[in-house]
Amino acid sequence: MSYNLLKGKKGIIFGALDEKSIAWKVAMRAKEEGAEFVLTNAPIAMRMGEINKLAEACNAQIIPADATSVEDLENLFTKAQEILGGKIDFVLHSIGSSPNIRKGKSYGDLNYDWFQKTLDISALSFHKVMHVAEKQDAMNEWGSIVALSYIAAQRVFPDYTDMSHAKAVLESIARNYGYRLGRAKKIRVNTISQSPTKTTAGTGVGGFDAFFDYADKMSPLGNAPAEACADYCISLFSDLTRYVTMQNLMHDGGFSSMGISEDIVELISK
Repeated sequence: MSYNLLKGKKGIIFGALDEKSIAWKVAMRAKEEGAEFVLTNAPIAMRMGEINKLAEACNAQIIPADATSVEDLENLFTKAQEILGGKIDFVLHSIGSSPNIRKGKSYGDLNYDWFQKTLDISALSFHKVMHVAEKQDAMNEWGSIVALSYIAAQRVFPDYTDMSHAKAVLESIARNYGYRLGRAKKIRVNTISQSPTKTTAGTGVGGFDAFFDYADKMSPLGNAPAEACADYCISLFSDLTRYVTMQNLMHDGGFSSMGISEDIVELISK
């Protein structure tokens, strides 16, 4: 159901890879709610994914950009404003990758060059996005910038290794840039800490099925699906959340407030 929550708004959506992606579902919902936007992803991800299919469905143009490259981001924001005919109202940062996780490195045996790449791709890119947006004065007043995070920023999930640090940095950047952009142009910056989600990236983490089931049994509402996360993103892009900023917002079915659940007790007691 559409409520025209984003009618007249213009945006940039990073990170849609395939139909499992949260960014993909955000794009579809943003289109339903009346937004115009451009899609962007790194060239290598675009070759692996199906972003052209999404672009066609949303009547959106694609601008390739490596989010770790300031030069690419400058080109992205310049072209996006040209295509959309004005400044940007919302940005979704749905970017995360760990070479250490992909290569099966344990936390005590990390490759530090890869660790730096994890931080650059998954966290510092968020700072670079906002740096370029601020430098170009590319965002409208009362705009909204959202990045996707995970509770491993605060708690230990052994197989999440260096991505846990990247998410912690991501959330810190959101607070600090949220203050800066809020004072300058009333732009709000938030992160959403989403339940384990069966995306292409998520399922690449070791032990994913186990902690997906664990979180589902711990959460009174169960794991929040990607579609519900997309709805939450839309609400944060809309004018209904103008005074929500610098927050890490838990979207996890109640998992983050739980100590133990009856389902887990029952499972352990068997």
